[in-house]
Amino acid sequence: MRDKVCILIPTLNEAHTIGDVVEEFSSMGFPNILVMDGHSTDGTVKIALEKGAKVVTQKGRGKGQAIQQAFDLIEEDIIVMIDGDGTYLPEEVDRLIEPIENGTADHVIGNRFAEQKDGAFTKLNLFGNRILNKSFGLAYGTWITDILSGYRAFTKKAVQELELNRTGFEIEAEITIESVKKYLRMVEVPISYLSRHEGAATKLHPLKDGLRIALTLYKLTKTHNPLLYFGLLGAAFMVSGTCVGVYVVLEWFKGTTRIPMTILATLLIVMGVQMLIFGFLSDLLSLFHKEVMRELRKK
Repeated sequence: MRDKVCILIPTLNEAHTIGDVVEEFSSMGFPNILVMDGHSTDGTVKIALEKGAKVVTQKGRGKGQAIQQAFDLIEEDIIVMIDGDGTYLPEEVDRLIEPIENGTADHVIGNRFAEQKDGAFTKLNLFGNRILNKSFGLAYGTWITDILSGYRAFTKKAVQELELNRTGFEIEAEITIESVKKYLRMVEVPISYLSRHEGAATKLHPLKDGLRIALTLYKLTKTHNPLLYFGLLGAAFMVSGTCVGVYVVLEWFKGTTRIPMTILATLLIVMGVQMLIFGFLSDLLSLFHKEVMRELRKK
């Protein structure tokens, strides 16, 4: 069965850890190990090749682009995705593969919070992850503990259904969202999460990349949960209009008439109401579309 599995390892300057990761998978009998390299300059490619992995240099930049390119190349029935930074344990791979082999899942996510080790998360990263996980549940109606995990397994058929566009660290969030939208069977399994090797610097910028991930969650709700998407926009317009309106009224009590600001307040509130109405209508269409897709999948 091992020959039907491809181990996908996206890398960028992981010379300190990639050798051990590839070697461990090889020792467990996995013959198909694909290292998708993002133009490393520290010897990552050489080490991976020496340990027996197939190495492909990605055409573009970013983890998301590397994963999309790899998904198009891989032909094996099962794909296991793991970071090459040594924070995940290759020895736990069977936890992810088992639900797929049993036919109970199309997409398996390793839950890093189940067995995280000391120092694996900074307080900022831990707080950000929890906020994003809760936001995902509210927006998509599916409560997953770790939407940003980099240790996952998929069936080839599931990967072919995913429509991915994000090129950076938002890719895990997009994969999870697409899995929900495509009604893939998702299962979470507990995994260990280790602190990074002391010689390997993280490429993730908590604030910048966290904001990008949050924006990705929000933008992609447009088709899955349009009421939330347009509702938030509408609420923003209405609150802004109300604030301007309150200021206009206070100025009027002082004897000053603010006609332009009165017009602005009215326009903002009207636009907010229109956004809410559009959200309700879009939500009805979205529900109808989901029902049609469910019926088509049953046939």
